[in-house]
Amino acid sequence: MGKLVVTEFISLDGVIDSPGGGDHPQAGWTFKFDLGDGYLFKNEELMRSDAQLLGRITYEGFAAAWPTMEGTGEFGVKMNTMPKVVVSTTLENPEWENSTVIHGNLEQEVPALKERYEGDILLAGSAQLAQSLFALDLVDELNLIIFPIVLGSGKKLFADEAETKSLTPIEYRPTGQVVIARYALR
Repeated sequence: MGKLVVTEFISLDGVIDSPGGGDHPQAGWTFKFDLGDGYLFKNEELMRSDAQLLGRITYEGFAAAWPTMEGTGEFGVKMNTMPKVVVSTTLENPEWENSTVIHGNLEQEVPALKERYEGDILLAGSAQLAQSLFALDLVDELNLIIFPIVLGSGKKLFADEAETKSLTPIEYRPTGQVVIARYALR
């Protein structure tokens, strides 16, 4: 049985909005920092995964970029070929290779995905979807790359009305100018 792993680039004030580009006034804020072994960590994380779960906005950003990227090696090959499950009420015909859409009940669909896959199901970005999955207690692990920046505004990982949750630290590793932190929720 697979586990659902939420992975995020996050500021010190909890913002996950537009880390590589987008609508936030500070879009691309992650590019200001040295990730050290952060890219190696992201590679290992993806290679442990059997599928990606994505919200529509993140999916559309990834689908616009990844199929045309060259020179990304096995990471790019895996991004493009692995199963991608998009949670959306508006997307009908996803064009990125090996993508499907679910419109249904997350409380039924996500446990079914965990049963279908042995490896991790990786959710990157997708703030609204991540908040819903945390609220429904469906997340098994949280991986953060914490950047030394305060953005002041933007989409946050946890909703203001989120319930109190205790997490169990798995790993804490400073690298470059960032910190990799991994937590178990189960």
